[in-house]
Amino acid sequence: MDEEKLLSVSRKQATERICLVSCFSTELLEIHSEEPRMHIVFVPGNPGVISFYKDFVESLYELLDGNASITAICHIAHTRKDWERGRMFSLQDQINHKVDFIKQELQTNGPPLILVGHSIGSYICIEVFKRLPQQVRFAIGLYPFLLTVDSPKLSRIAKLARSSFLSASFSYFVSLLGFFPAWLSRALVKRTIGQSLSSTAIDATCSHLLQYHTWRNVLFMAMTEFAELSEELDWAFMKKQQDQIAFLYGIDDYWAPLSVLEEISRQVPAIELSIEKEGHTHSFCCTEAGSVWVAQFVANLIANRVPN
Repeated sequence: MDEEKLLSVSRKQATERICLVSCFSTELLEIHSEEPRMHIVFVPGNPGVISFYKDFVESLYELLDGNASITAICHIAHTRKDWERGRMFSLQDQINHKVDFIKQELQTNGPPLILVGHSIGSYICIEVFKRLPQQVRFAIGLYPFLLTVDSPKLSRIAKLARSSFLSASFSYFVSLLGFFPAWLSRALVKRTIGQSLSSTAIDATCSHLLQYHTWRNVLFMAMTEFAELSEELDWAFMKKQQDQIAFLYGIDDYWAPLSVLEEISRQVPAIELSIEKEGHTHSFCCTEAGSVWVAQFVANLIANRVPN
């Protein structure tokens, strides 16, 4: 607990900026090292709101002793403002966006590139790795959403995502909360979602998730995720790059069930697989304790598996 308090008080602050990637306004959350030994690109889950990961990014930077530059990149249109004017983007659009960002912003002869993804961001990282194999040194998936499985909860989400009427109605209903005074919206978010949320998560929810355009894109992307992830993983690629890929799974996670971990273990026995048993959830970024623990896991993994 003392370590968590120290990290939260003394750590270097990540800064936000907006850049154009393939003409799309893109929110970035960054910490730059003066002498980086590596560059970590973090890809969020869905919603792809990088503000949720502020505690994680800052903790990871400190745990790596400031030796890594870290950039978290949002998904297109999962943003504070509707810069794309109602357009919706698929999973493949988001993968292309991350590839374009790396080609545009990161030098091929720069520090080693490490990809870290959460949930569907893990799948995106693997797809980026496939397209840029010479540039990526290592890929880490946190609570990875890689395959669809039979689950009542996933079935309900899929039904919502596949219905244009239900998606629009849900998005409109949630957006109404954004018209309330800020103090009331914040109180409602804390009361309805959970008292354990960090202030970072509450701020991110109020600034980004009470928006109609954000939820339409969240659900449209989810619809395309369910379609694409119903197919088999690219086992041949994962076997070829097994020394450069690692996954962290959790207990009782319907997005990333242990049955998928077992399948990966059967198909690619040498791949690095870990199970988190500390009681954190798929939404680890919504608590400071979860953010710090996962940052420590990633830092240890990089120290043990990625050569200087």
